[in-house]
Amino acid sequence: MDHATQVRLTREVLAHLDARTTTLAPSIMYQATSVYDSPERLRQEKETLFRHYPLVMGLSSQLQGPGDFLTDDFTGVPIVVVRDGDGLVRAFLNVCQHRGARVVEGCGNTGRAFTCPYHAWNFDSTGKLVTISRGGNFEGMDKEVRSLVELPAKERDGLIWVVPTPNTDTKLDIDTHLAGLGAELANYGMSGYHHHETRVLQRKLNWKIVIDTFLEPYHFAFLHADTVGPIFFPNLCLFEAFGPHLRETLPRRTIETLRARPEAEWNLIPHTALVYVLFPNTVLVMQGDHVETWRVFPKADKVGECVMYLDFFVPEPATTESAWRHWDRNMDLTIRTVADEDFPVGEGIQSGLAARAQSDMVFGRNEPALAHFERSVTEAVATGR
Repeated sequence: MDHATQVRLTREVLAHLDARTTTLAPSIMYQATSVYDSPERLRQEKETLFRHYPLVMGLSSQLQGPGDFLTDDFTGVPIVVVRDGDGLVRAFLNVCQHRGARVVEGCGNTGRAFTCPYHAWNFDSTGKLVTISRGGNFEGMDKEVRSLVELPAKERDGLIWVVPTPNTDTKLDIDTHLAGLGAELANYGMSGYHHHETRVLQRKLNWKIVIDTFLEPYHFAFLHADTVGPIFFPNLCLFEAFGPHLRETLPRRTIETLRARPEAEWNLIPHTALVYVLFPNTVLVMQGDHVETWRVFPKADKVGECVMYLDFFVPEPATTESAWRHWDRNMDLTIRTVADEDFPVGEGIQSGLAARAQSDMVFGRNEPALAHFERSVTEAVATGR
């Protein structure tokens, strides 16, 4: 985020504090509860959002050198992402073109080639089939058409994006996709961050309810009274949309200290949590001294269950015991706040849907980010894009 934007947002926060106000949507919004428990709605979301949108697969630091790879199955599509010998990030369906076995598991470094565990066919980091193991009789087979199926992939400003559907005609234009947000993300220098830890969580709630929990501080004073509630101003946020994406600014109480400093010295980032939704399913939080990402997916075809990757990225690798303890405490606070406080409430919401006590939910004018996200999902499903 550039300094001019930081100054503008700081002025807005201080003005809201003085006026005892917050960013307000033009009107309240009513959301049908069926969007959270309809199998048909989930089918539409998976087809549109989790097959044809660019999805964040991680940060550049997870693929530091040639041959480094990671795998991801949470879209329902087996994907392997690798940095090739020229340093380019590529993505493929993790499916051997011999008999359909998974080529690789987990993450690591391929060495010179991926070797399928079933019959030891070798594929290089560009996906090309380079060798067939001894004993194979495949006279007349065109090896060129037995390469791994490539997916559109792009590395931009420290983020790795993949579209989980093969389409050789697709050119992944991240600048257009981010609708003006790209330059702001680039200013954070995330390509220099280091991956610290990943935790995988599974919960019994619709994937959208997970993202909803990040999108309003109205509940902070109540649900988080003993954790992060005292750190932030309850029910105060700024909101800005970038196409279907968004930025939500949650000011910490320390932002008041900036009043005594000249604007030229204002640094907003340590005094806020900056919450970005990279549509459709990634929440990226700039926490001042680290970045956390929540990548949220439906669990298979279960409308009331989801699975999440929580990743911590830090400016310097933790090379000492004290550094490890510091980041572990941060991770534990994040888990305790969100997984132990927000998610149980979300699971209660999900189970309550079956009672049909209400046909809709209502989003207040003080919850503009929440309304924007849910409206964006509905519009994308309705248009199929």
